Amino acid sequence: MTYTVNKTDDQWRDELEPEQYAVLREAATERPWTGELLDEHRAGLYSCAACGAELFRSGTKFASHCGWPSFYESIRPEAVLLLEDKTLGMERTEVRCAACGSHLGHVFPDGFGTPTGDRYCMNSISLSFSPEEAG
Repeated sequence: MTYTVNKTDDQWRDELEPEQYAVLREAATERPWTGELLDEHRAGLYSCAACGAELFRSGTKFASHCGWPSFYESIRPEAVLLLEDKTLGMERTEVRCAACGSHLGHVFPDGFGTPTGDRYCMNSISLSFSPEEAG
């Protein structure tokens, strides 16, 4: 797969904290209820922590009570890649940043009460948050 942001593993290691590298580049998962963006409620924009690509708007975030920030849709369908994931003896859909291929989390069809019925369950550490400027 070709991405608009291409870096070597060494370049990613130099730019990311070890925990970020493990999640973003090796598809690890942060522990539930530990991410700093879980309880972020301000209006703003969520971007890829690796490359800065815009991924989610705060208006699509909802309280799913799963331990990770959850959104019911991405900012644009082409902002994320959805890939089949059969690791850990499960069938899931992995979500990656379409710009750099970094692992963000998984999407599940259990976003009950949301407009899409989806729950994009994202690792906090794979996202950066920019609050809207008051004005």
